[in-house]
Amino acid sequence: MSTQYPSTLHTTLVALSRQPISTKLVFDLKDCASQFGVTLHSTSGQVSNGAYHQERWLIPQSLETEQRELLRSIASNHQTDLCFLRSEVIPSEIRVLAMDMDSTLINIECIDEIADFTGKKSAVAEITEATMRGEIKDFKESLRRRVALLEGIHADALEAVYRERLRPNPGAVELLAGAHQRGLYTLLVSGGFTFFTEKLRQQLGFKQTQANTLEIIDGKLTGKVLGDIVDGIAKAAHLDQACLALGCSKSHSMTMGDGANDLIMMNGSGISVAYKAKPVVKEKADAAFDHVGLDAALLLIS
Repeated sequence: MSTQYPSTLHTTLVALSRQPISTKLVFDLKDCASQFGVTLHSTSGQVSNGAYHQERWLIPQSLETEQRELLRSIASNHQTDLCFLRSEVIPSEIRVLAMDMDSTLINIECIDEIADFTGKKSAVAEITEATMRGEIKDFKESLRRRVALLEGIHADALEAVYRERLRPNPGAVELLAGAHQRGLYTLLVSGGFTFFTEKLRQQLGFKQTQANTLEIIDGKLTGKVLGDIVDGIAKAAHLDQACLALGCSKSHSMTMGDGANDLIMMNGSGISVAYKAKPVVKEKADAAFDHVGLDAALLLIS
């Protein structure tokens, strides 16, 4: 997750796309890199697994955040995503997949959709967006403010959101199936709610899920959260504990998220993936996915 790699180490640049990677993109990437004194050395020709196309280059020096973002911008013009893999990361040694739920694994922010049942979606969504952008620093306070707006909503709204609005993001099912096939320990860590993480655990087979519990009395939400709130620090702690139990370090994990509260969890992981993420997350992540699906991450550990 660091924005600059040690100069003694190289970086592997990986381009991922749903379409064949064009020679124009390759030319543009090499031309851009040359402007800040970097040469891209091809390590293999373009390969495809049927769903995605990828091409790799070796960069024998470090890159600044601004340089990586410039290369990503060029790739994005060709509907292609980039990943910058550090040389010390050994893909075959990744043992844990830890990911966020709302807007990463799934297509919605559940709390915003629940609020829609009482006409307060815009008010809640405004706080959610500011929090994910990193403008509201205290996630716990942000969550309490939003949950308070849910007071009085019938608990049936949770099931309705799950059944009618919640969908796994493209590639989610394939990602989990592939991770389990590779023997990875899968962890869903969410600042959202256990009602949804439990259903997704059953649906997708996560080995462990952690989230917040909404208080429900007489069939209605009270506007309160029970117990300790799962915030960014807690997400990172759950990942650390999972790695400890497996006898590995955080560097043996792959993490995925989209908002500022995912950064602590993502920092220090072997491979960090920002999925359709806020700029503050993209610029710090090893990979930024805006065009490929979640399952393209499997190519990074193959």
